[in-house]
Amino acid sequence: MSVKPRILIPGGAGYIGSHVVLVTLLTRKYRVTVLDNYHNSFPTAIKRLEQIALQELPADASQQEKDDCKVDVFKGDLRNKDDIAKVFDSYKGQDRIDGVILVAALKAVGESSEIPIDYYAVNVTGLINLLTIMRENKCNKLVYSSSATVYGTPPKVPIPETSPLQPESVYGRTKLMGEMIIRDTCDAYPEFRAIALRYFNPAGAHSSGFIGEDPRGKPGNLLPLLAQMAVGKYREGGLKVFGNDYPTPDGSCVRDYIHIEDLAGGHVNALEALEKDSIFDKEKTETVGKYRAFNLGKGVGMSVFNMVDAMRKVSGYEFPHEVVGRRKGDVPDLTADPALAEKELGFKATRSLDDMSRDLWNWQSKNPNGYESQ
Repeated sequence: MSVKPRILIPGGAGYIGSHVVLVTLLTRKYRVTVLDNYHNSFPTAIKRLEQIALQELPADASQQEKDDCKVDVFKGDLRNKDDIAKVFDSYKGQDRIDGVILVAALKAVGESSEIPIDYYAVNVTGLINLLTIMRENKCNKLVYSSSATVYGTPPKVPIPETSPLQPESVYGRTKLMGEMIIRDTCDAYPEFRAIALRYFNPAGAHSSGFIGEDPRGKPGNLLPLLAQMAVGKYREGGLKVFGNDYPTPDGSCVRDYIHIEDLAGGHVNALEALEKDSIFDKEKTETVGKYRAFNLGKGVGMSVFNMVDAMRKVSGYEFPHEVVGRRKGDVPDLTADPALAEKELGFKATRSLDDMSRDLWNWQSKNPNGYESQ
């Protein structure tokens, strides 16, 4: 029996990472190893997603298929090259690491302007360390978590991948640098191939309510904050809405929210697409090497007030709020044009805003203290 390819997922214990690990396992085509420093995540997430993967197996699953639902976990940090090398050194021969889905990153727009050096250290130096060790181990396949923030304020919405890259936040600049480094790596080494996925706004949780978003401390993103306010946390002073004078239908920022399960599925689409030479045909790329970037979004913009209404409906909480000044780095409208990923990767975001809100509330109401209470 042939050994399934092993995929390394740095950041696999986090919100996005845990759902990516789960979807990768559910294909039953791969084995997964996770490297995580638990800066903004919990080991419990891995235990839980393993249970979901086992439950999703058919009744006649073999012992090997059950064993393959187990995730190997290493505690380590991308800023430490030895931590990455240790993971690669643990697998040899047929079981060597075949490809990497890099999800680990610092990711809050507001925070990034307060601690820029940390953001560059994790998101840029960490990537360079990873690529270095991948090269040393002849691991030549990478799916990279990028971000819609690389577009800054786009001239055209919905945003196509051809839009100018002009990020307006430190976080966005770290992601653009990451893309440039990967593109240059693909140009220099013909055997290397990579796909960058420009995420729009992930939302929701696995439909089981067993894994979901549990940021450490007060959430920096809108939806987890709304969910935690609804269960009684962070209510003091109400919700702060950063600006209501943007050129949008209700004056608040508009974002493209995509269900986390749809987003996670896009990573498997990308992983499988890396094998296809046709994805990197010369007429499709502007680069010498095998590198492409794709939007992962739903193609539908939702304002801050739309999201508040959706969460009010499912939770019953009223969300008292006040409008305060604009936040540095925020842009009016980030809505994806996901047509390219649909056409080339077979990606489709099928779940609705109501699905996102329901699944998020299902997770938060079942786990009011997140993973902490486990």
